[in-house]
Amino acid sequence: MGAFNHSVIEKSAPLFLLLTLVTIAIGGLVQIIPLFKIESTIEPVKGMRPYSPLELAGRNIYIREGCYNCHSQMIRPFRDEVDRYGHYSLAAESKYDHPFQWGSKRTGPDLARVGGKYSNAWHVAHLKNPRDVLPGSIMPPYGFLKDKPLEVDTLGDHLRTLRTLGVPYSAAMIEAAAADAKLQAQPDSGDADALRARYPKAPLGPFVEKPGPVTEMEALIAYLQVLGTLAEIEAARPEDLRQTR
Repeated sequence: MGAFNHSVIEKSAPLFLLLTLVTIAIGGLVQIIPLFKIESTIEPVKGMRPYSPLELAGRNIYIREGCYNCHSQMIRPFRDEVDRYGHYSLAAESKYDHPFQWGSKRTGPDLARVGGKYSNAWHVAHLKNPRDVLPGSIMPPYGFLKDKPLEVDTLGDHLRTLRTLGVPYSAAMIEAAAADAKLQAQPDSGDADALRARYPKAPLGPFVEKPGPVTEMEALIAYLQVLGTLAEIEAARPEDLRQTR
């Protein structure tokens, strides 16, 4: 009887199609329904916070200039990548990114954990002329960013927009956005402790040798210096990966 039924199904295209769709529907529901019963599919990681206004502005410049075309921000869970770049990337580290910067094509190195790896002065020299610090680099120069004033007055609107997408910016953060951007670039100009209270571990300037009006280069360096520095992942590091460090 089983063989007969099977042959009937194979000889009837409409019946075969119907049963195929039913099977796919059941499989899809099994995967989709549980997602409505959990608050988030991203495992929380201590230390994560939204970008500060200056870091966010730097991220916008990073995207605008196409840096993502050559630099990924996703360390894959392979031993050779962990050896070179550090702990593999966690989903929670991109929870506030719109859009995220994942990828695996690397004309240049992955930047997921570049924060704190180099000094601010190194980043300035690298952006002005990459070959001054990395002779074999094919990266184009971005020295012009040092002469472009940053539009800080629109940062509050950007934070407000991101809040509608679920990024937990408070009203106080939005109100202080322009001032916080200037304060992070020039911490001696105000209460840097208050800035750090709103944005823990925020890298503080000066990012350039002679600070003046906040520039796009300062914003970009602030963004690069925070990458990979927020998540407290050492305690969760698998033992086999600890041994590769």
